[in-house]
Amino acid sequence: MKSKISITIVFFSLLSIGAKAQTPDTTRYMLQNDINVAKKEAGTHNGGGETIGFNFFSEVKNLKTVFKKRILKPGSSIGYHLQKEDEIYYILSGYGKMQMNGKTFAIKPGDAILTRPGSSHGIAPNPDNDLVIMIVYERK
Repeated sequence: MKSKISITIVFFSLLSIGAKAQTPDTTRYMLQNDINVAKKEAGTHNGGGETIGFNFFSEVKNLKTVFKKRILKPGSSIGYHLQKEDEIYYILSGYGKMQMNGKTFAIKPGDAILTRPGSSHGIAPNPDNDLVIMIVYERK
């Protein structure tokens, strides 16, 4: 009987430790929403046209990752430029074209494109839709 009580005490002690470990620590995460970071901007890298940029967590000190969303409106683009660090583009919605090292190819939702240092690229939506992309790269 004594061992059953001991096991029960240990079990409930472990449960209470687990419950405490699962309590959210709001000093260890940050939540942002599109509406809080949206900013109308011209296409980056001299792309021109109208875009909406979402630069998440841009004011967080010592964050090593840049995490952005961009809506490219018809007629806008991210201008053709030389890449200096690894960068990932992920297509959320819309259709467009990407120019990479002088070659052009179609892009669509679900495509992920890794651009490596030393490559050159640009991206633009098709004329009949917005192109919504996520961009991730290491902060300098």
